[in-house]
Amino acid sequence: MGFQKKLFKKINGLQKILSREASLRERLQHIAHLLTGNVLSSVIGLAGFALTARALGPEGYGVLALCFSYTRAIERLVSFQSWQPLIKYGADAQARGAEGTAELQSLLKFGLLLDVSAAVAGWLIAVLLVLIAAPWLGISKEMSGLVILYTTILPFHISGMATAVLRLYGRFMAIAYGQVVSSVVRVVLCAVGVVVGADLFGFALIWMSAQLIGALALLFLSLFELRRQGLLAGLPRASLSGITLQFPGLWKFAISANISLTIRSSANEVDTLLVGYLADPTSAGLYHIAKRIGRIAQQAGVQVQAVLYPELARAWAARALGAFHQAVNQMQGLLLAFGLALVGGLYLLIGPLLNLAVGPDFAAAGPLVIVQSIAVTMTLCGAVIRSALLAMGRENEILWSVLISTVAFHATALTLIPAIGAMGANIAHIVMASIWLSTMMVSYRRKPSLVT
Repeated sequence: MGFQKKLFKKINGLQKILSREASLRERLQHIAHLLTGNVLSSVIGLAGFALTARALGPEGYGVLALCFSYTRAIERLVSFQSWQPLIKYGADAQARGAEGTAELQSLLKFGLLLDVSAAVAGWLIAVLLVLIAAPWLGISKEMSGLVILYTTILPFHISGMATAVLRLYGRFMAIAYGQVVSSVVRVVLCAVGVVVGADLFGFALIWMSAQLIGALALLFLSLFELRRQGLLAGLPRASLSGITLQFPGLWKFAISANISLTIRSSANEVDTLLVGYLADPTSAGLYHIAKRIGRIAQQAGVQVQAVLYPELARAWAARALGAFHQAVNQMQGLLLAFGLALVGGLYLLIGPLLNLAVGPDFAAAGPLVIVQSIAVTMTLCGAVIRSALLAMGRENEILWSVLISTVAFHATALTLIPAIGAMGANIAHIVMASIWLSTMMVSYRRKPSLVT
């Protein structure tokens, strides 16, 4: 009898190990699809940026980069990022199967209406800010018309619900390779712009068109998935009455996540505008090139979070703490190794890469890329801990971490950019990332249920 018990325990332990290894393999497969699609999309996208930079030169490209950055900053500042609460609460409704269908439809409808409201509000705010405060934003009178034109893409950025649907149902391939198609469209349009000799206005229209196509493609893919799951037909009729009773803490989670993103976006999205305002458009263009390269690597963290967050939300709801903690450690270790390799690789190769991609006029962006890669590495590790804290319902602790680190960013940036130019913004990002990561790690580690 004792031998049988020991054998049963060994078999059961082996099954758990195999199950966790299978879970890791599946997670890595999803991440691999997302990373492959995202790297392809980013590399192809860089070709579009390179064509634009060569056609417009540093000054013209800097103006276009400011238009792009301003619009993106407003979107990030106003967006509710509804996918975060939709995934957290949707995972519970999804787990109940047919019993949770009506609740899931109500939740998704709530998210869609939140997305639409935020998109329209973002567009109105963007236009009003240009009309009222353009000089304080580093936007000249000559640029104002172009910036207002560019903001017309904002009402179409309603991606929160679409993102939640595709992630909840594991359609990571659709997300990944849909981005590739959008990037190919952008490059084709940029190539046409070069051939026909398009000016700054023409390339602004090209960039706007590419962004609109990408946003609408994501929405279409999510509606197709809802139809496949049998949820689309009942979505318009879903009731929002008592939505906060069905999902206690929904508004609190959504508002806290939105405030957190807004505060963080004041650093991540406004930094190019700060460089343009405190330095000059040429410095902003160089900084934007560096950010585009750094963002390719940073997408590794975004894609890991895309796969990991729904899994952690389900594990935390089931109180599967061992699997929860193991997944966090595995992903953080992988991203740390990736980040260290990134810093070393860019140190050796960034000079030739910039010369090949955008020409010798942008060689000054090389040191910016290397320094920024250090901040990117810390941000990659932080993305995993952020996903864990969101799944645990600790969004307030994320908010405080973001608040402290962002204040440090602005204090550093406002001090250093006037003195050393765009490099000051990169150093400020290192300061912010280190504080953000360390404070969230303290929050995560002091949870008794997660200590091994």
